[in-house]
Amino acid sequence: MSDEASIEDKKSSDFIREQIYSDLKSGNCEQIVTRFPPEPNGYLHIGHALSICLNFGIAEEVNGICNLRFDDTNPAKEELEFIKSIEEDVRWLGFDWSGQTKYASDNFHQFFEWAVYLIKKGLAYVDDLTADEIREYRGTLTEVGRDSPYRNRSTEENLQIFHDMRDGKFPEGERVLRAKIDMGSGNINLRDPVIYRILNAHHPRTGDTWCVYPTYDFAHGQTDALEGVTHSLCTLEFADHRPLYEWFIEALPVPSEPKQYEFAKLQISHTVLSKRNLTRLVMEQHVSGWDDPRLPTLSGLRRRGVPAEAIKDFVARVSVSKNEGEVELALLEHCIRDNLNYSAERRLAVLKPLKVVIENFPEGKN
Repeated sequence: MSDEASIEDKKSSDFIREQIYSDLKSGNCEQIVTRFPPEPNGYLHIGHALSICLNFGIAEEVNGICNLRFDDTNPAKEELEFIKSIEEDVRWLGFDWSGQTKYASDNFHQFFEWAVYLIKKGLAYVDDLTADEIREYRGTLTEVGRDSPYRNRSTEENLQIFHDMRDGKFPEGERVLRAKIDMGSGNINLRDPVIYRILNAHHPRTGDTWCVYPTYDFAHGQTDALEGVTHSLCTLEFADHRPLYEWFIEALPVPSEPKQYEFAKLQISHTVLSKRNLTRLVMEQHVSGWDDPRLPTLSGLRRRGVPAEAIKDFVARVSVSKNEGEVELALLEHCIRDNLNYSAERRLAVLKPLKVVIENFPEGKN
């Protein structure tokens, strides 16, 4: 059977798979490349299982590639412990990634060169405004933004200051590098977003080599391009960031042009899935740790005895959608019971035996 025929026979179960099968059939993509890109600032929870199964699952279905990549651009919150736990959780769910684990920090030199490229093209400038002033100048959803007084610095001055930022000549927060896009845009994310900032924090992988770090918005799409990602699958909160994602891809000499698609994140009734709130529970010692069986983290569910196949079954029953919604916790519990019903071994035990003497039973009979 030809590849085109096998694609035609695929049963598309959601809009993302339909897009991917269409791209393969039309020849827009020769091979699908996806990625699962967590930030290593906490343990994964069951909400992440949807993205894991979607990205790795699609790659398996179409003989593609799925990378495990850590978006480690904020050293103040990231730890090697979280990297190891995330790798363990992905493997526990039965997936493996193509090649070595990838990191955004592997590309820090390239990101810096591309920031210099934008400055030379007149598409980025160093801003001396404080974070509060930048927020004020940016405007609101109903009011357009105002140009920073530093927006029209010369290219030479911007280059010199940006290199001084890299060399550690300014304290944290004193200056930032911003993309020069459109302060009057109806999309706030396009109002000259910050793309580099000074952070005097020890990075878990690069140590103290850098004191300037790219923002997530600047690093994410370019890392996708460097890895040859074809379909960058994100949750809905990044939909408003897609125009910025595409602006960077068009403005920079990237080796490929990935496309971003958004889906609704997994929300479960009666379940805390906010990483901020989960972190608070752990840090304030309301629970014994990230793998406390009461938590919805994957390590907590594993310690509770929940089978990985039950979680994958649960995710498969939840539709990948463009609309936010809440899934009943009862569905997860049903999947766990259903899986254990088939996989759990049965044992009978008499906890309080009572001795019985049969006096009239014939000898030699069983």
